[in-house]
Amino acid sequence: MAFSGVCRSACLVLGQTQRCHSLVSLKQAARCLSQAASQPKPTVDENEAVNPTFVNRNPRNLEQLALAVKDRGWKTTWPHQEYYHRLVFYRSQHHVTAEVYASNSQNPIVSCSTKEWAVKKELPSTSCVAASQAVGEVMAQRCQQAGITRMVYRAIPWSFRSDAVQLFRKAMKDGGITLSEPRRKYIGT
Repeated sequence: MAFSGVCRSACLVLGQTQRCHSLVSLKQAARCLSQAASQPKPTVDENEAVNPTFVNRNPRNLEQLALAVKDRGWKTTWPHQEYYHRLVFYRSQHHVTAEVYASNSQNPIVSCSTKEWAVKKELPSTSCVAASQAVGEVMAQRCQQAGITRMVYRAIPWSFRSDAVQLFRKAMKDGGITLSEPRRKYIGT
């Protein structure tokens, strides 16, 4: 009799706990069915985060799109200051030199001269017309490697018609360099 009382009390305890668990699970199922599913909150990955301050790390991009500001300088100065890149070509009694300057720097970006051994060793003379053509070819190749394909070139008027200057210009054009820049585009606001 004592054993049956223990079994009955154990069944009551077990029955009640099973019944309690089933009621709790029914309440949770009913609650899930009655409520709308909650949307997961979006997480911001490091790759998708947008920096509030943008810094253009490729300033040449605006030059190539003709959107960058050109410094106008004074109207009375020659050559004019309105350019992105300027080609300077000059000859002395002994050497021929060509340099490309950016509008905001005093030092040349790309240069070529008959003073360089690689150019000098291929020429019979460092100041002849063939030297001007060779400097033009080497300069065009170096400009292409630097990514500069358009530049301003204004020869001094009294030396413009010389054969050396004409061959230099022809060598630059044959090398794929355009000796003029596009007009600046203005974006309407």
